[in-house]
Amino acid sequence: MGTRKKVQKDNAKFKKDPNWIENEDKDSEEEQLEDLVFGGGSFRQHIHVDHEKDDLTDEEHEGDSELFFFDSGGIKDQRKEQEEDDGSSQNESPNNQSSGVSRRPELTSTSKWVDPDDEELRISIASDKRLRKLRKTQDEDIIAGNEYEQRLRNQFEAINPVPQWANKSRKKRRRDEMEDDDKLLSRVEKIINTNTSDAILPSTRHTLEKGIIDIERLRDGNQVSKTEGDIKAVMFHPSPSVSVMLTAGGDRRLKLFTVDGKTNPLLQTVHIPSLPIGSAVFHPSGSTVLLTGPRPFFFRYDLQSGVCSKSPRGLWGTFTSKVDDGEHSLEISAFSPAGDVLAVAGRQGRIYLVDWKSGSPQVIASFKMNTPVKSLWWNPAASVTDQQELYTLGENSDVYIWDVRSQTCLRRWRDDGGFGATQITGSPQSDFLAIGSRSGIVNVYGRRDNSSNPKPLKSLGNLTTSITGLHFNHSSELLVMSSRVKKDQLRLVHLPSLSVFSNWPTFNSPLGRISTSAFSPNSEYLAIGNTGGRVLLYGLHHYWNK
Repeated sequence: MGTRKKVQKDNAKFKKDPNWIENEDKDSEEEQLEDLVFGGGSFRQHIHVDHEKDDLTDEEHEGDSELFFFDSGGIKDQRKEQEEDDGSSQNESPNNQSSGVSRRPELTSTSKWVDPDDEELRISIASDKRLRKLRKTQDEDIIAGNEYEQRLRNQFEAINPVPQWANKSRKKRRRDEMEDDDKLLSRVEKIINTNTSDAILPSTRHTLEKGIIDIERLRDGNQVSKTEGDIKAVMFHPSPSVSVMLTAGGDRRLKLFTVDGKTNPLLQTVHIPSLPIGSAVFHPSGSTVLLTGPRPFFFRYDLQSGVCSKSPRGLWGTFTSKVDDGEHSLEISAFSPAGDVLAVAGRQGRIYLVDWKSGSPQVIASFKMNTPVKSLWWNPAASVTDQQELYTLGENSDVYIWDVRSQTCLRRWRDDGGFGATQITGSPQSDFLAIGSRSGIVNVYGRRDNSSNPKPLKSLGNLTTSITGLHFNHSSELLVMSSRVKKDQLRLVHLPSLSVFSNWPTFNSPLGRISTSAFSPNSEYLAIGNTGGRVLLYGLHHYWNK
């Protein structure tokens, strides 16, 4: 009990005088121990020294606020700058008073950090040999720090230009922005067209200029799934709203890709072991794909159901014919514009017409030429006038024009020069007709020439090997002609002027041996298949802006 009272008394004494320990009487042992540890009785005096003089340096002690300061990087005296900040802070509100730390420089949209010393620095660029290249005039010497930084940056960019991959990414971003703007513009035009007449709204279409074409190489159309062997067929879906491209090659596989110019993902692969695919085309309706080859049967792939079905019976009623018998080969074939008739080239100049409207296709008629058939083409303009005209090209360069409904030959004439024709095709508007030959000559005719011996508008002799591919674009402004005999044998023709573009392809264009080519429905893309199993994809900027 006595001990508890003594503790309470000591606690009360401590609250009244915190330094009560120093006022207590100390015995001799404690004083002796204190002198040994703290160096004598003068220690307590030095503990409480504030602005007294130091015994060693004879200088007055300074407060903490005078001993320490924050360096803001300026050239002026730091104490003087702090005094100015303290003086100016007295006129500010309490919430905005400075705590002795200098304010950060304001950030700009072009720089993440700004050093205020750059404006005060002065650098001599004439005294250092390595810096003399930064001078703009011979007499220039002293420049500011920020100007020095900018000149160093310009010098670095001149020595190390922007890499090609960065330029491509910028172009792609600009192209994506342009596509978004075009979509918005098309929507606005549709709204305006519903409220105004066509005469009020001017046409936004621009004419394709000759000489130089704005073309860009994109990622290969089949890069995610390359074909083993040569590319036999490349074709875009006939609907502009469906960005799908088919490829077929020597590996007996049909592949469908979504074309976006960036990744071009693979949609579907169909393997047909029993058919060496020689041709693959979309039906004009876009619902199915016809697969043919040197066999008396065909395969039909339904895009909606994903089912690939073989023809129930041969077009000639049997499957027992010889495998390589050209009479039963369907490689050279073409759909009519409406898709109700399929024309097939047989042996000895025969052309068979297959009814495609019925569930089981059968031969309904046939024509006969004097020479073997090399190529077929349907005239789309004739279907508008409720007619069906089929153009057939013979080995001796004879051109036959057939009326399918009456099954008669309307006209017959020979290609100018008779160079041994290989290909015939026409433009979608039937403005032009092109015929290629074994010598590499391509004759371009006007469709309005109905004479018995028409003369070509121009003979294009830019290629020197046998023509194996001719394709027009949707607007009849471009013609691509190619040959697979040699590497890089392709030219792009500007039809309004009948001249070849001079800037493409170049020596660095990796075209290879070209086996086929195709334009997209609105000509945004040009696909080129080669014997190496690649489908090169190019973007035509002129049609991106429409």
